[in-house]
Amino acid sequence: MHTQTSRRRPPFPPMAALLVGVVAVSTGAIFIRLADEAPALVIAAYRVGLAVLILLPLAWWRARDELRQLSWQAIRPALLAGIFLAIHFITWVSSLDYTTVASSVVLVNTNPLWVALLTPFVSHDRLSRRAVIGIIVSVIGGIIIGAGDFAIGGQALWGDLLAILGSISAALYILMGRRLRQHLSLMAYVTLCYGAAAVVLWGLVLALGYPITGYHPATYGWFLAMALIPQLIGHSAYNWALEWFSAGVIAVSLLGEPIGSTLLAYFILGEAVTLPKILGGAFILCGIYIVTRAEPDEIVEEIAHAQGVE
Repeated sequence: MHTQTSRRRPPFPPMAALLVGVVAVSTGAIFIRLADEAPALVIAAYRVGLAVLILLPLAWWRARDELRQLSWQAIRPALLAGIFLAIHFITWVSSLDYTTVASSVVLVNTNPLWVALLTPFVSHDRLSRRAVIGIIVSVIGGIIIGAGDFAIGGQALWGDLLAILGSISAALYILMGRRLRQHLSLMAYVTLCYGAAAVVLWGLVLALGYPITGYHPATYGWFLAMALIPQLIGHSAYNWALEWFSAGVIAVSLLGEPIGSTLLAYFILGEAVTLPKILGGAFILCGIYIVTRAEPDEIVEEIAHAQGVE
């Protein structure tokens, strides 16, 4: 799962950017629940659409020459990454209508497993035996969570499946971003990527006839909060760090989101955490840990290099 990291010295520690990203994206599920009078697709469309509106004047100021000079071969994969991001939001945000924040966030953050599975098809690397074991352990965790939700109702199980689909699309988004960030600036990449996602999401909203106005003023405030914090700050922090860290390291850092979101859901929404969710989540996180430890030396070398350590 290893690819060469950037040789440019980072202007500040990439690990700090990942920490900021974890904290920022952890608020996403909470804002979605607070804006739940709007359909899931409308929430996702406003989140990315408002982020793009904020980005456009900045991109014109900082990256217009770069964007003008890009060839279609460079633009096309960035747009495809945006499509995967849109699919991620469609499935993940929809999952929150059927299952709990804890289940949704834990399952959607199994993306390190999907990064491990999909990387061989991109780089032709082989999965180690330890990585396979980790994947099996995480699948067991998903079954435990699914079994617990099946006892609650079939809708929760459907929500778990949507969250897993969101995880797979997020893995593809991260893998493509890792490759593109080696030759695209952050501003150029996120403008193209988020822009493509916004077009897909708003196209679906309009095609399906969802209402885009008439919501409570507070709901529009949550839309803006989602655009600013989990999207522009959270996702952009991860995309910035992709210049120095591999997709595997970025995916692993996202494991902080289930902890943050579950704690926020407990304190803000009063959402209980059941025993099956604790047990299943523990299996999933354990499996992901095993996968990411399959190549520990490479990950340590990446972090050391990103911090400027020779």
